Amino acid sequence: MNNNSLTAISGLSVGHWTNPEAATGCTVVLCPGGATAGVDVRGSAPGTREIALLDPVNTVQKVHAILLSGGSAFGLAAADGVMRWLEERGHGYDVGVAKVPIVPAAILFDLGIGRADVRPDAAAGYLACQAASTGPIAQGNVGAGTGATVGKMLGFGQATKGGLGSAAKTIGKGIVVAALVAVNAVGDVFDPATNTIIAGARRPVVGGFVDSMAFAESRLGQTLAEMANRNTTLAVVATNVALSKVGCTKVAQMAHDGLARSIRPVHTAFDGDTIFALSLGEKEGDASLVGAVAAEVLAQAVVNAVWAAKKLHGIPAAGDLKNG
Repeated sequence: MNNNSLTAISGLSVGHWTNPEAATGCTVVLCPGGATAGVDVRGSAPGTREIALLDPVNTVQKVHAILLSGGSAFGLAAADGVMRWLEERGHGYDVGVAKVPIVPAAILFDLGIGRADVRPDAAAGYLACQAASTGPIAQGNVGAGTGATVGKMLGFGQATKGGLGSAAKTIGKGIVVAALVAVNAVGDVFDPATNTIIAGARRPVVGGFVDSMAFAESRLGQTLAEMANRNTTLAVVATNVALSKVGCTKVAQMAHDGLARSIRPVHTAFDGDTIFALSLGEKEGDASLVGAVAAEVLAQAVVNAVWAAKKLHGIPAAGDLKNG
């Protein structure tokens, strides 16, 4: 079976915990054998756990999982379940008296849809691990993308459904670069191939999409309070090229170009946009080339996410609107 998703990278498995009624969930990327990792945070409203250790100057070299979760800051608790699952199986950083699983995590805000009092917790993180597979990844209204929405420049009521997406590309001599993303942006999602909006802020009467950038420019100097605290796009990019923590950090930085190509505006004060980069394998390659390809693959994953999404709790999806 052709696998055009993050799990095309050998050594990775991905699992989701999904609660459609509450419109929330979490997604775990498992690498129990350890993966070199980097991170780059561009949004100004992030919610994260254990990302400081990914700084290249810090001691720990490998992570054992990455968690992406809904539930705002409450959702960081799901990482406890991921740690427990890994510890039970003997995975972690050996400190002599125990093995401590290293699980960096990041969250997005989805409390405005479904139920705000139900969030991913330790049990959800554990169940996501149990569901993990090396097969093609489910996309759309699953895991961390369950309650994701995009295009909130006119307020939440005019948003379009976001979701979880993935893509992969093989280049050179068997080098694979792949991405997974939970798209929950304040901005609109564009298809870079056509430069058209495919999901975004909807016009309330006449239909179609508002150009959020143009709208923001027209409101320059005014407070756009309706956008605040309802966003954040999270991603994991990975490769089978052997990279250092410095190289992974560069890949994470460059991968943000993929968000800039597919989401406008992006990296705002109302988003907590965060990208993790993982290296597993022994292929030889340059971090800058991997980063350039990661940006391309991530942009495609964003597009895949919104096309795979389905209407939920009254928020229409791109597929509902393309003929509207």
